Amino acid sequence: MEGAIFACPAEWPLPEGILRLTEPAELSGREWPLLALTVSGVRRLLAEPVRCQVLLVPGDCPREMLSLLAAERVVTYGLSARDSITLSSLREPVLCVQRTLPRPDGAVVEPQEFPLPDLPGQAEELLPLLGLRLLQMPLTDGTFFW
Repeated sequence: MEGAIFACPAEWPLPEGILRLTEPAELSGREWPLLALTVSGVRRLLAEPVRCQVLLVPGDCPREMLSLLAAERVVTYGLSARDSITLSSLREPVLCVQRTLPRPDGAVVEPQEFPLPDLPGQAEELLPLLGLRLLQMPLTDGTFFW
């Protein structure tokens, strides 16, 4: 499955099939099966509409920015209890799925927690990348792969 993440650090190891987009113009002109926006990516959006099936976006994304995004389903990430993907622990990071999440392949990820392995940065900063991996990983067992 092809997807994309907009405005992520160059050192982030992207999952297979995920494109790293660096310019706002790269977002338009097609419909993305899976699109993740980083916090800085939200700030850099242009007034052109962006289309996607599943959108992974910061939970505190301003409503006026969301109006530029034509998404079939929206999944939020952040440290708020209302975000769909969050961390239940910061000291020993545990990725928490708070509600059933839609995947681009039509399957769902049920609410659960995933203890995280050693990460190449702080878990809260990597939430968009962790969310992408979660929405793409095989659903055969309850382990989170990095």
